[in-house]
Amino acid sequence: MSKWVFTCWSCRQPTEMEDKVLRADECPHCHTDMRSCKNCEYYEPGAHADCRETIAEYVPDKERSNLCGMFKPFSGERAAGVDVNAAKAKLEALFKKP
Repeated sequence: MSKWVFTCWSCRQPTEMEDKVLRADECPHCHTDMRSCKNCEYYEPGAHADCRETIAEYVPDKERSNLCGMFKPFSGERAAGVDVNAAKAKLEALFKKP
């Protein structure tokens, strides 16, 4: 069986895998669930149910392990998310009273 690299959505650390991602698998670095929507190839914030797959079941918690039959591990690395604290600081500076 060939090895492949899985990158966690949470800590962005790579993990070498030999098999498919199972429901009970956790990231060895940060211990978040590996078989979650945020680690799936089809995850896309803003899409219907945050998923590009049209027949996927609705999963309310995108960070927790689930049994979605459409799960396909994301290969590569996702773009960095928005820095919420920096965005809040910019808004506060914009509306700050003199």
